[in-house]
Amino acid sequence: MVTLKWGLTRSSNNISAYLMKQFGPKAMADMCYKLGIKSYLDPVVSLCLGPADLYLTEMVGAYGTYGNKGVHIEPLYVTRIEDKSGNVLSTFTPRRREAISERAAFLMVNLLQGVVNEGTAYRLRSRYIPEGELAGKTGTTNNQSDGWFMGLVPKLTAGVWVGAEDRSVHFESLALGGGANMALPIWGLFMEKVLADTTLNINVTDRFEVPANFNMNLRCTGADEELEVKPQKNDDFF
Repeated sequence: MVTLKWGLTRSSNNISAYLMKQFGPKAMADMCYKLGIKSYLDPVVSLCLGPADLYLTEMVGAYGTYGNKGVHIEPLYVTRIEDKSGNVLSTFTPRRREAISERAAFLMVNLLQGVVNEGTAYRLRSRYIPEGELAGKTGTTNNQSDGWFMGLVPKLTAGVWVGAEDRSVHFESLALGGGANMALPIWGLFMEKVLADTTLNINVTDRFEVPANFNMNLRCTGADEELEVKPQKNDDFF
């Protein structure tokens, strides 16, 4: 027996397949739509392994829901339009909606922190950002055609995709083409610059805020450890 955190930390597909068996592919597709995914997701059992083609903006918006305490914020490309004289012609604000509970969002952040602190994304700690709270997930498609890394700090979510329009273009090995090797370094270099820019007000001292009355033992990183959960009601997490 292993914990969910152990499985996510090590990108174990066995754990993903087991969860899919428990809940079914439609439940997973529905949750993805809640988190902000708009592309069509075919509700088949292989969905847990990531066969769908998604836009990077969708992924950033979905992961941002975890950092935003369960509130999904629609990504925007343009926030305002000005004329040549600097007069504001129009402004735009992102649409917000509650997707999951604050407790579920914080629990997911904790699981993703395990990936960075001791899992497939540990390179972030050893080479780029040794301090501060980080959460993230690596991703790699078949034949190393795509490499992904989605990462969060308490005030910012960012994502990186490395690949080509032609699916036959790919790295020769996982050592070269895994998400931890071709996407994660880009995110690490980007976040280094973000943290060094004092005008952005994003610091290594920032912390993910713990929900009020949160009652969980999150020390569940080993295969022989248990996760103790004491929810007040059955819908605390979803």
